Amino acid sequence: MQKLRNIGLIALGAVAGVLISLNFQAIADRATRSSLPIEELRAFTEVFGAIKSNYVEPVEDKKLITEAINGMLTGLDPHSAYLDQEAFRELQVGTQGQFGGLGIEVGMEDGFVKVISPIEDTPAFKAGIKPNDLIIKLDETPVKGMTLNDAVKRMRGKPNTTITLTISRKGESAPLTVTLTRAIIRVQSVKSKVIEPGYGWVRVSQFQEATTEHLVKHLAQMFKQNPNLKGLVLDLRNDPGGLLHGAVAISSAFLPAKSLIVSTDGRAEDAKKKFFATPDDYSRSSRGDDVLKQLPQAVKTVPMVVLVNGGSASASEIVAGALQDHKRATVIGTQTFGKGSVQTIMPLGNNTAIKLTTARYFTPGGRSIQALGIKPDIVVEDPTDTLTRVREADLTRHLLNGTKPEDGKDKDGKDKDPAVQRTKPTAQPGDAKPAELGSKDDFQLQQAIAHLKGEPVKAVSPTVAATKPAATPTN
Repeated sequence: MQKLRNIGLIALGAVAGVLISLNFQAIADRATRSSLPIEELRAFTEVFGAIKSNYVEPVEDKKLITEAINGMLTGLDPHSAYLDQEAFRELQVGTQGQFGGLGIEVGMEDGFVKVISPIEDTPAFKAGIKPNDLIIKLDETPVKGMTLNDAVKRMRGKPNTTITLTISRKGESAPLTVTLTRAIIRVQSVKSKVIEPGYGWVRVSQFQEATTEHLVKHLAQMFKQNPNLKGLVLDLRNDPGGLLHGAVAISSAFLPAKSLIVSTDGRAEDAKKKFFATPDDYSRSSRGDDVLKQLPQAVKTVPMVVLVNGGSASASEIVAGALQDHKRATVIGTQTFGKGSVQTIMPLGNNTAIKLTTARYFTPGGRSIQALGIKPDIVVEDPTDTLTRVREADLTRHLLNGTKPEDGKDKDGKDKDPAVQRTKPTAQPGDAKPAELGSKDDFQLQQAIAHLKGEPVKAVSPTVAATKPAATPTN
């Protein structure tokens, strides 16, 4: 008992040292001005001491402290996390648009790695990995019990090496096994083309450091070759988001100068901010250079549609919400993901960091995006989308909306707000091959063009509507 007590005292000192070195006390003081919870820390040290004395195998102090920090963060919400040296480095590299791996945006759900979205033109995308797939094994190692960082480390690796994923997919009776070859992932975050004379399409698949510059080049070239463009579709479907300043810049490209783009609200004073269509808020240059000055003026006035779906999250929801609230564009598609929280990267010592949820995003009209998402002005389903999409509101420990009591749900857990929709499959698995975005078979894009032309918009493809059973008359 004396030995256990001594170990506990040593652990208490170690914890105190960690708290001081990581500036947790300073953060806590700034936010709450309260003292450390001594009783809870005492319980922590007792557990620490018990593990050190009695666990079946020796455990390093560093591992215990690291896992404790990781547990504190992952227990808060799905997006807060501890980033060790490798994870922090990969985060920094990933925002540059190039990294080695498979090309999957992932999260954690019930102890398994959940696919949020495969990145276009990557090994995962080409192999048919789908949103909501649960990765249950990496090679022969079960994922259950791994942290997300550990799983990501295993999936990343040298180009031309292979890894086998075992996947649980809804609707499949048995797990699927897919072997992927790692590659250098160069994400082309902007694509564009003229769909038909007078109507252009520009797709943003992810918000990275260079996304704004790429958008400017694509739009400048499109308007140079088509000076009388009658309509433009901004496609944000399956865009998982990315950098905030990129979302502010993309929104600013289409809105008048000094328009409010998004606001954030959190407990700390520096979490309460407003972002406007000004170079100071979207430029990454220390000189405040205006990256958008090369855009033709017609970009500000061309009739627009923004396409979204359940895979549109975070930064893409900021853009859709800003253009919708300013009535600059018509939003068409299905309910977005609802990831409306701000994660701040707080570097720590030894090249590590924490990713901490510090605020919620609000549209210019004051709507909280969190757990609700953006409701389209015109709902148009994708007839080839067979997924029942999981949204932010379905994730364990998701942050509440912040403006609606009980996150907008009634006592039975059902949505009070009729704007909240769950995207349901419009076809049975295997009925239709997913259409390539931007192709002639892209039904939602066809309806966006129809709207720009002033033609009627179909909510559901006629071929799908014809296969649905007729309603049973009531007596």
